[in-house]
Amino acid sequence: MSASPALPPVDPRSPVFRAHEGGKLGVHATQALRGREDLSLLYTPGVAEVSLAVAADPALASRYTGRGNSVAVVSDGTAVLGLGDIGPLGALPVMEGKAVLFKHFAGIDAVPVVMETGTVEEIVEAVARIAPTYGGINLEDISAPRCFEIEERLRERLDIPVFHDDQHGTAIVVLAGLHNAADVIGRRLEDLRVVVAGAGAAGVAVTRLLQRAGVRDVVVCDSRGILHPGRSGLTEHKQRLAVSTNPRGLTGPLAAALAGADCYVGVSGGTVPEEQVASMRPGGIVFALANPTPEVHPDVAHRHAAVVATGRSDFPNQINNVLAFPGIFRGALDAGATEITEAMKLAAARAVADVVTEPTADRIVPSVFEPGVADAVADAVRRLAPTRRGRGAAAAG
Repeated sequence: MSASPALPPVDPRSPVFRAHEGGKLGVHATQALRGREDLSLLYTPGVAEVSLAVAADPALASRYTGRGNSVAVVSDGTAVLGLGDIGPLGALPVMEGKAVLFKHFAGIDAVPVVMETGTVEEIVEAVARIAPTYGGINLEDISAPRCFEIEERLRERLDIPVFHDDQHGTAIVVLAGLHNAADVIGRRLEDLRVVVAGAGAAGVAVTRLLQRAGVRDVVVCDSRGILHPGRSGLTEHKQRLAVSTNPRGLTGPLAAALAGADCYVGVSGGTVPEEQVASMRPGGIVFALANPTPEVHPDVAHRHAAVVATGRSDFPNQINNVLAFPGIFRGALDAGATEITEAMKLAAARAVADVVTEPTADRIVPSVFEPGVADAVADAVRRLAPTRRGRGAAAAG
């Protein structure tokens, strides 16, 4: 069990608590139950005919049940937002909120599934056993490094999309923003020197996706400084990062990485002193994504960088996962995808970026409420989605 956090004041009159009272989700029927005839169609005896058909051909479940439009939002509450390990019940309001976003932006029925934390094997087994109900699995707020193995093993075991949004949703929107930020400052993506501060779930995924998009010089830092092969005490996932990044062989603290860098991506929290930001190449890019307190305040960042983004909604250029995950799952579910591939992630990032037809320093990503974002992402993902017949949706069409 996780340790109990300090209790905040509970004010039932507060708009926040009133908005959550009774939960944020309910169940509604898609077919009317008006009398005996409807009952015989929706339940016994009529349902038996459909059940036998689905049992004989499991692919029919996506058409004749809700499976084709449903996603499980799974968390053990070990890394919830900026709150840390607050347990499954503490995570439940967040997972309900995530389900609301799925429904609002993509019309997907998402179901929160919170569970007591356990070993990697226990969580994988639990999710795998409930997977037949759903068309996709969205992993959420599971601590690193366990989250990497949990996702990898579920992807190997299941034939439906498994997507850890804390990793890949963040990475996709960061890449989308960087596409347009590079255009704004007149530099090529592959020529940027990028520093990623944070080697947890988001930092690992951001680094890998930027590399796949063509960024050649990425330096990753954790709380102890730059990752490099000669550093002792690295965990397995940090060892892999150390050998695949840092092409100039830098060592030392974050300050050594930032000197002369074009772009800073903060996904770790903490504060970066202004003198370190000032050491970056003039006219660069700062993505300070910690919430609620960015690693570099935008006012400070703007003194030294041309393009500044945060994770907050009250500043321009909000890097928000909701720009990615609804459309990704919409496209994957519509295509009957068996997984979400790296090509699909790259295409999703490009689709988000392309919604902004004329990028400026204050507009490198669209607003989360801008019409058409989820549709654009879904279209891009659908075209590349692998299906059970081994072909992408476009080829099948």
